[in-house]
Amino acid sequence: MRYLSTRGDPGRKRFCEILLEGLAPDGGLYLPDHYPQVDAATLARWRQVFNGGGSGGYAGLAFEILSLYIDDIPATDLRALCEKTYTEAVYGTPQIVPLKKLENGFYLEALSNGPTLAFKDMAMQLLGNLFEYELGRRGEALNILGATSGDTGSAAEYAMRGKQGVSVFMLSPHGRMSPFQQAQMFSLMDENIHNIAIEGVFDDCQDIVKNVSNDLAFKHAYRIGTVNSINWARLLAQVVYYFAGYFQATEPSTGSGRSERVDFTVPSGNFGNVCAGHVARQMGLPIHQLVVATNENDVLDEFFRTGVYRVRASADTHETSSPSMDISKASNFERFVFDLLGRDGARVKALFGETLTRTGRFDLSADPAFAAAAGRYGFRSGKSTHADRLTTIRDVHARHGVVIDTHTADGVKVAREHQDTAVPMIVLETALPIKFAETIVEALGRQPDRPSKFNGIEQLPKRVKVMPADTAAVQAFIAEHCAPRA
Repeated sequence: MRYLSTRGDPGRKRFCEILLEGLAPDGGLYLPDHYPQVDAATLARWRQVFNGGGSGGYAGLAFEILSLYIDDIPATDLRALCEKTYTEAVYGTPQIVPLKKLENGFYLEALSNGPTLAFKDMAMQLLGNLFEYELGRRGEALNILGATSGDTGSAAEYAMRGKQGVSVFMLSPHGRMSPFQQAQMFSLMDENIHNIAIEGVFDDCQDIVKNVSNDLAFKHAYRIGTVNSINWARLLAQVVYYFAGYFQATEPSTGSGRSERVDFTVPSGNFGNVCAGHVARQMGLPIHQLVVATNENDVLDEFFRTGVYRVRASADTHETSSPSMDISKASNFERFVFDLLGRDGARVKALFGETLTRTGRFDLSADPAFAAAAGRYGFRSGKSTHADRLTTIRDVHARHGVVIDTHTADGVKVAREHQDTAVPMIVLETALPIKFAETIVEALGRQPDRPSKFNGIEQLPKRVKVMPADTAAVQAFIAEHCAPRA
C-alpha cells in the first residue's frame, strides 16, 4: 500500500513515513492509493473475529483492517500493538464499543469508554503506541503539534504522556472549551505535555498547525508531527468502529449473498469522524446513508444541501453548547472532495488553495460530481441548535432513561430526521455527558454522573500558556521546549 497527496504531489509513501509526517509537502492530506475491497466472505470472517474473543474481539478486528493498509510493520508487531491498545482494562467493557439500543432499529454506539471519556480515545490510544513503536525503531524523537476544539487535546495528551521520544504541543481556543475539558488538559503536569491557549477560535489554532506543517524547513528541523485527524493513521483507526457497529446491529448473512445495510449518523465539525465512515463504505461496508450532523456552525450541512463550501470568519464562528463542533473550516473535508472529483489532485489544490484563499468559498452545485455526494457516496446532513439539544437530551432521558452529551444530542436529532425504519440507524456517541455538565443541568436539572477518578478535577493546579494567534510565536515556543533529537 502506498499513500498519495490530495493535492497531486507525485510522491508515493509507505505508512510509517506518513505516520510521522502529518501533512504532505504540498499541503495536501494523505490517502491510500486505493481502498482495499471487502467482500461478503471477508465480512463474515471479520464478524467471527469480532465475536470470537480471545485473540479476536475488537483488537482482532482492528488488526484485520489495519493490516490491509500497513505493510511496513511486521504482522506480529501490528497485532501486538492492537492487543496492547484495545483492552477491557482501558475501555471497561470487552466489546470496547458496545451498542446501546434506544428502540427498535435505533442505536447509540458507545465510543466514550476510554481514558478521557470521548471518542477521540479510540484512535489516539493506538496512535500513541504507534508513535512510540516507530520512534523506538528509528531511534528518533518527535514533537507533536495539534489543535483541539475540546476532545482531541485531552485524548492526545493522555495517550502521549510519558511516551519515550515524544513531546506534545496542543493548541486550544482560549476560554472556549468546557471547564471539564480545560481541566482534563491543563491539569497534566507531565514534562512532555505543553498546553497553549490561543486567543481566538479553533480555526485559528488549526491554521497555525497547518502553517507550521507547511514551513518545511522548521518542520524538518524540529521533527514536527501531528495528531489531528489530518494524520491518516488516526482516521484509519476510526474506520474500525464502523465495522464493529455494523456487526452488532445486523445479523449474519443468510447465504443470499446480499448483506444487510445500516445507516450511521455522525456529529461532525472537522469531517474526520465521518470521513472514516466514508472510507469504510468505500471498502465495501454496506452503509446506506452517512448522515452528517452539525450544530449552528453548519458549513458541512450547507455543502451537502447546496454544493457550496463556505468558510466562516472567526467572528462568524458561533460559540455553542456542543463546542467540539465549533468549527468553520473542516480540514478533513478535502479528502472527501478528492474522491468526489475523481481524485483530481490539481483541481483539489486549486479549490482548497487559491480559491478558498481568495474568496473563502467554492461552489460545486453545477458540477455533475456533486450529485454523487448523496447518490454514489450516500451522504445526507442536518443541523441542530441549542434548543434542539435541550429537547433531545430531555426526550432521550424521559423515554429511555439514558443521558447523552450535547454532541450526541445533535446526532440523535438529525438521525431522526433521516431515519429509514427498514434500515438500522446507528448514532455515534461522542463523549460522556459530564464533559458538558452545564447544559445537562440546564436540560435535566441535575448534574450528570461523574467517574470517580475525575472528582475535583476542575480544582487541580493548571499549567497552560496563553498566546496570541501568531504562528511565529508558537514556533518560538516549540523551539524552546521541544524534545531533543535522539
